Amino acid sequence: MSAPAGSDSALIDRFLEMLAAEAGAASNTLAAYRTDLRGASGVLDGRLVEADQAMLTILSESWAALASSTVARKAAALRRFYGFLLDEGFRADDPSPALPRPATRRPLPRILGHEDVSRLFGEIEAALGIEHPRPLDVRLAALIELLYGSGLRASELVSLPRNALVGDRPFLILKGKGGKERLVPISDRARHAVSAWLDHVSDDSLWLFPSGKSHLSRIRLYQLIRELGARAGIPPERISPHVLRHAFATHLLEGGADLRALQAMLGHADIGTTQIYTHVDSRRLVELVNRNHPLGAMQARVDGGPLRA
Repeated sequence: MSAPAGSDSALIDRFLEMLAAEAGAASNTLAAYRTDLRGASGVLDGRLVEADQAMLTILSESWAALASSTVARKAAALRRFYGFLLDEGFRADDPSPALPRPATRRPLPRILGHEDVSRLFGEIEAALGIEHPRPLDVRLAALIELLYGSGLRASELVSLPRNALVGDRPFLILKGKGGKERLVPISDRARHAVSAWLDHVSDDSLWLFPSGKSHLSRIRLYQLIRELGARAGIPPERISPHVLRHAFATHLLEGGADLRALQAMLGHADIGTTQIYTHVDSRRLVELVNRNHPLGAMQARVDGGPLRA
């Protein structure tokens, strides 16, 4: 069947329903797709569904001033949309080869050094070191321990249920992106910090970090992290909840963590996403090869004296 004229809005909605139902797309992902597809439809005067390659070339030209990463995102959304139209029989062809494929480089994550992290925890320890610490400082300690100690995403952290940590169990089970479950290890430090905070949380609360009628918001978490960073002398542009997640991954890798294990802990569907952290560890990897590879041992013998055949 062919798509009726002027059907952009209806078919965009059907496409988004498919993404939510079949692919388990998160609300933020759906919102981004909706914005990109409706924007493209507007540029093409409501003729996105019926657009041919020439029209998509014109659309691509309207993106000329945008960053290559933005163009890549928009083009990817349209490719998936046209794939949906083709699969569902609303089109007999796929015009998406006319869309650009800009070369993009994944930006290296901002990270905190070990000294930065020590200063953050120094501020927390000072706040907790008084005779009667403020409950909000106890909460902050639990938040930071879980962010840096377990690598949780901000959305995962703030929405933890009150009973997320069960007894002395050293892990929790999270449902992350796409509804996929993963096991997240919880350190002794984090369990103790959460236990201290639970003394201040009502037994009938649904959330570990309640706020008003719901849970702590990601925006408020972001503000709390920046405030703590400012007290520790860390510029605001260098710190955020996601930066602490990056620090968790980077410092684990530096300590010898297996990349596949790290992938599982972070909840990355693709190992390529996890591999971004290897950039910070190149020096350690070179040292590892020099120390353990047979050729490294041979070179040591050469340095100590001629290696003769």
